[in-house]
Amino acid sequence: MEIGVPQEFVVSAEETGQRLDRFLALRIPGYSRTLLRKAVGAGAGRINGRGAKPATIVNTGDTVTFILPEMPRTGPEPEAIPLDIIFEDDHVIVVNKPAGMVVHPARGHWSGTLASALAHHCEQLSSVGGLTRPGIVHRLDRDTTGVIVVAKTDAVHGKLAEQFAERSVEKEYLALVNGAAKLDSDHIDQPIAPHKTHREKMAISREGHPQARSAKTFFQVEERLGRYTLLQAKPVTGRTHQIRVHLKSIGCPVLCDKLYGGRAELLASEIATLSASEEDRVILARQALHAAKLSLTHPLSGERLSFEAPIPNDMVEALKLLRREVN
Repeated sequence: MEIGVPQEFVVSAEETGQRLDRFLALRIPGYSRTLLRKAVGAGAGRINGRGAKPATIVNTGDTVTFILPEMPRTGPEPEAIPLDIIFEDDHVIVVNKPAGMVVHPARGHWSGTLASALAHHCEQLSSVGGLTRPGIVHRLDRDTTGVIVVAKTDAVHGKLAEQFAERSVEKEYLALVNGAAKLDSDHIDQPIAPHKTHREKMAISREGHPQARSAKTFFQVEERLGRYTLLQAKPVTGRTHQIRVHLKSIGCPVLCDKLYGGRAELLASEIATLSASEEDRVILARQALHAAKLSLTHPLSGERLSFEAPIPNDMVEALKLLRREVN
């Protein structure tokens, strides 16, 4: 049976009178009745085209439609994925995360994650984040590159989490945006909440909204490149998609941010005058956002440390072409 694809079962005379969750547990080997009950409760099961509850009784001839859920995972499988390690000791490891790598296992992304790479590389990781998030104190979006710090022990994890909560961790991002920022530097202080209709998006929200959370980002212009701008962004808070949502709100969406900017690729010909053979070359195929620097206090030594990650090649190439056109 294929996960996520509706499956149909016709109830036989021998099966009539059973609860729906029991019927499914007998028909679908390998899945616990508890998991199937939760899936039905979430809307995955229907009888004769109508919504049903786990306790709904099935009858002879009924057509049961069910969408098979993913099996719950106990944790990331260790995978020998190369890591660009910036710093490591017995307590923390700091990594330069590449574009396209999901930080921890989630629906649709059970392999190839940073957590899987870390599980292979490290003898020990903290358990505070749960089975699927060993060592993960904070996260970066899948296509955001740059510095991320990971805890090896529960005690260290707790102390790092405190620093993030107290906002003593300093984060600096570089964002190549579509648009010319009106001010050379400013701050954006706008609350953020889940988008009303798009479950993957966040949005600027009004004060007092039940799901709104305060969010503040400082930014300054690093370089003006015609109708594009290279910005440095410093988030004070750490809300989901904060920088991406805030920069969009001032008319400067991150370049190639499909979710908030409307497009996912940038061709070389769109930003530079090139030969015919180079015009169709894709320069950027992900949001141009990079976690360039992170500063924190080492949980045990008390030393203030700063970690930096170089600008990734795709952003370097885009900046090179833009500078050539401007100059």
